[in-house]
Amino acid sequence: MLIRPSGMVHPGAKPVISAWKPSTLRPGSHEPRLLDCALTKLRKRLERIEQPAAPPVVASSVVVVAASSSGLRALLSSPGFLRLWSIGGCVNTMRWFETLAAALFTLDMTGSGFAVAIVSAARTMPMFLLGAFSGVVSEALNRKQVLVIGQIVTGLASGSVALLAWIGVAQPWHLVVAATVAGVVWSTEMATRRRMVGECVEGPLVSRALALDTMSNSFTRLLGPICAGAIYQRLGLAGCFTVSACFYALAALLGAGLVYRQTTRRLVLGAVPRELAEGLRYVRHDVVIGGVLLVTVVMNLMGFPYAALIAPIGRMVFDVSPMLVGLLAASESFGAFLGGAVLTSREPRINGRILMVGGSLIFLACVIAMPQAPGFWFACLLLTTGGFGSAAFANMQTSLIVLHAPSAIRSRLMGLLTVCIGAGPLGILLMGAIAAFLGPMLAIDLVASTGFVLVCLSGLVWRRRELRAAG
Repeated sequence: MLIRPSGMVHPGAKPVISAWKPSTLRPGSHEPRLLDCALTKLRKRLERIEQPAAPPVVASSVVVVAASSSGLRALLSSPGFLRLWSIGGCVNTMRWFETLAAALFTLDMTGSGFAVAIVSAARTMPMFLLGAFSGVVSEALNRKQVLVIGQIVTGLASGSVALLAWIGVAQPWHLVVAATVAGVVWSTEMATRRRMVGECVEGPLVSRALALDTMSNSFTRLLGPICAGAIYQRLGLAGCFTVSACFYALAALLGAGLVYRQTTRRLVLGAVPRELAEGLRYVRHDVVIGGVLLVTVVMNLMGFPYAALIAPIGRMVFDVSPMLVGLLAASESFGAFLGGAVLTSREPRINGRILMVGGSLIFLACVIAMPQAPGFWFACLLLTTGGFGSAAFANMQTSLIVLHAPSAIRSRLMGLLTVCIGAGPLGILLMGAIAAFLGPMLAIDLVASTGFVLVCLSGLVWRRRELRAAG
């Protein structure tokens, strides 16, 4: 059968209908077979053009956003990401909000920098003790339920402090108890919400999703202390913890509406040590994960604990009001917010190791210089600059694990990362003890300078391991 260019068929031949079916002519007729093949290919091409795009791939927990959409638009088109991102905004804002409010109240009650350090350390100590266990638990139990129940428990703890403060009987030890409860919930953050954020988009968008989450976290560290200083100055501890209890309730409601799918299994407590050992073996043989955890330990032990002495530095060194103390505490977060915006706008082209180690060194250098600043505003500028470095560190800290770790062991590795972050309380207590003898200025300089040297050494070890693995 021949088809003319005009679309007319050879006389005597049956017309070709649109709803074509494979030819049933006699075997051995080669012309119909060739035409059948050609029409089959044409039909498949037309079907591909007319059919709608395939549905998004589903990850282990939340619906994945296609990477073909453009950057930020693709992220914001995912209801799951929006809810997880909003929960993180509420929870992280209140975390830094409560930390500064508790520090100001404790300083007013005791006048002791060491007491302030103890209250601050109570919030992060559970991460060091329970982080690895929470990683194993989050691989077995439903992560949505862990997330929602955690916000309810934290909200009740904050509400209890608010009630005690309103009736005038609140004491620093009440803040220690509430901070410990919040810290237990915080120990699940990396293995639940933060992991889910990294899994709700495809590989090419993982770094941007986590960068956007890191950027918003930086903004919460900017917003939380400023709001805490302003509200504490007017309503005291009672007003601060009433606000935080309401925001934790909002986070729980957002989590309850999250569409979430996850294959769970029975949690066998006797298998926890074995599963933790598997995670440690993986870290020992993986260059990237090992490097991330090493730098994370140093930063949380020697770098970030400076924040526990922000209140004494602001009040005793620069002699400013509680509101300006909040501004000083938020300066590094403002820089981190700007740095996170840069990382979110494009895929980083710098090697992950260089970005993480270099950012850490920039942050530590600014922290070292801050207490020696000639004035309050110059100290704010130094911390803002250091925030760019902390943004690079925080983004790579999670992105490298999510991108390099197998899904089956990812929560355990995130749990180990939580343990490394949990080294912070030890650094806070160390800095507080040194401050009791040498003052807050020398305490920050001594500890942060030690951290600067250790990060340099960690970066050299990481690079050497990479070269050895590549060779």
